[in-house]
Amino acid sequence: MRRFLRMLLFLILSVSVLCVSAFADMGPKSQLIVRVKHAPDEPYYLDLLAEGDAADLIDYSAEKRAELDPDLLASMIAAIPEGWHGCLSQGVKGAPIFGQLTAGEPGVHQFSYFGVPWTYRILMVTQSGDVYLSDVQERTVLQSSVTVDWAKQSIFAPPVWQGYVLQFSATFFPTLILEGLLLVLLKLHRPKRNWLSFLLVNLVTQGALALWCSMTFMKSGFGVMFLILFIPAEAIIMLAEALIYRRILSAPSRTRSILYAVIANLCSALLGWYLAEPVWRFVVSIC
Repeated sequence: MRRFLRMLLFLILSVSVLCVSAFADMGPKSQLIVRVKHAPDEPYYLDLLAEGDAADLIDYSAEKRAELDPDLLASMIAAIPEGWHGCLSQGVKGAPIFGQLTAGEPGVHQFSYFGVPWTYRILMVTQSGDVYLSDVQERTVLQSSVTVDWAKQSIFAPPVWQGYVLQFSATFFPTLILEGLLLVLLKLHRPKRNWLSFLLVNLVTQGALALWCSMTFMKSGFGVMFLILFIPAEAIIMLAEALIYRRILSAPSRTRSILYAVIANLCSALLGWYLAEPVWRFVVSIC
């Protein structure tokens, strides 16, 4: 059994190294999605404003600006308050940003890449000269969204805790269900105190892992750091649960308890690996 565990751990770590190599240059980038509710019935431009003057900025949007309405663009630039600059309408300093002043799809504006500011304001200017300038906003997670209500001249950002709760729930509860089913399949669900042991152990081990995943995803997104740390963390949890279940589970043999810990954690690790990116993208899409 010890030899089997050593071989399994070696296999898991080897897979993690291969995956890290494959994804090393595919880390997540900053993103802010601005949804416009009750959008104007006339053409309008929407831009992110970042702190700092427009002087000496590196301009990444010159080609796009040549295709824009010069009068509407001039109105937007004239509406930018002192001490701020338009990320697309004027340019950014030192880091590129992708996006467009017009909506990519009805009512949706997406800004992405390293130039997305953490402290920002949103400016909207219509062809007839109407202007909306938001209060100062702060991004606290890597990828997020806000909603601008043009009719009410207001802005709303979903609460950050909502994303953390959704991410934690999508990570923890599927693991709990899967490992519970395996407990039944291996006929370790009797006596009833085995269920109590199962719940307490998973609350500590898988609960801590789900909390870490939630914090990591919301702050940094799905990227190389997750890949570096996820599999070693799962391997440690597997070994810890094998030692714990070996002592506290009522089973025909200690080998059966250890086998359950290995199979359950291997299956939950594969499930977590498969669900990690789609769950993160789902959470980002609604937060």
